[in-house]
Amino acid sequence: QVQLIESGGGLVQAGGSLTLSCAGSGRPFSGYIIGWFRQGPGKEREFVAAIRWSSGSTYYGDSVSGRFTISRDYAKNAVLLQMSSLKPEDTAVYYCAVPREFTIPIPTTESGYIHWGQGTQVTVSS
Repeated sequence: QVQLIESGGGLVQAGGSLTLSCAGSGRPFSGYIIGWFRQGPGKEREFVAAIRWSSGSTYYGDSVSGRFTISRDYAKNAVLLQMSSLKPEDTAVYYCAVPREFTIPIPTTESGYIHWGQGTQVTVSS
């Protein structure tokens, strides 16, 4: 099975940018959708973005559309989440996850994903 490790979190001022990475090991990403979720303090886990590795097709949550970009890093077998115009409400633990291999529609709910990373903290100060 695939193992996922997130990195790149940190503290950033509002309006700033940050790039997260989700590195995969154990199996290549070629047959997977890779998703990003986040969970803020006292909030439910929220879908952020997802990408189908084979085609590069992407899907974004409404709250981040136009500000975040998800992409593939072939050299590192990783998925990047480039975050810009950050707001204090983007503060959360960010997780990457994958559903079952060869899943056809891109899942946008937590229940659609079966393997999760440990998460990386992003804090946006006002």
